[in-house]
Amino acid sequence: MTDLSATAAEGVRPLAVVTGASSGIGYELARLFAEDGHDLVIAADTPLAEAVQTFEGLGARVEAVQADLATEAGVMALYERIGGRPVDALAANAGHGLGHAFLDQDFDDVLSVIDTNITGTLRLVWLVGREMRERGRGRILFTGSIAGLMPGSFQAVYNGSKAFVDSFSFALRNELKDSGVGVTVLMPGPTDTEFFRARRAGGHHGRSGQEDGPRQGGEDRL
Repeated sequence: MTDLSATAAEGVRPLAVVTGASSGIGYELARLFAEDGHDLVIAADTPLAEAVQTFEGLGARVEAVQADLATEAGVMALYERIGGRPVDALAANAGHGLGHAFLDQDFDDVLSVIDTNITGTLRLVWLVGREMRERGRGRILFTGSIAGLMPGSFQAVYNGSKAFVDSFSFALRNELKDSGVGVTVLMPGPTDTEFFRARRAGGHHGRSGQEDGPRQGGEDRL
């Protein structure tokens, strides 16, 4: 675990960066960080005003970035908002999935899942993780999934992306084991969120009217 005493001794609240923080697991992670005395930089590709109000009500100073973390520009917008401040905790949570059989999906949507769940996540972790390693302290939390442990018909790309995240997290943890930087992967099962309830009710929750998995507002299909 990260020793936050140095940060506290300097009179500066620790900083947590949380992606996919507008709803779902990302929202709850950000709330817990705020309750634990962290300031926040949060990101999602959906509006964050309500989340900001809630977290500020818990005493946190909050900066929000609405950006598509599937793109390099979106990740860099978030990274630039950090502004060189030391990040004590990074929760790499943004992600989404697709319903329907793989061959029936639009391939641009397939690439968006990969770019959000894998490429954007790695880009952000690479940027922030190198600074953590240089300082000799920090915590990285990936939102993986038990879905990564099994093939998932009609959500093959999502499950495959989570298999990558799960595996990568364990490998990175080993690489950083003597650096002072901790790496953890959260691997929940189905989670009671707005998206999960909508699917059970037969509703649609996704762009273009498709019955997609969650977008960057928070990992719900887990």
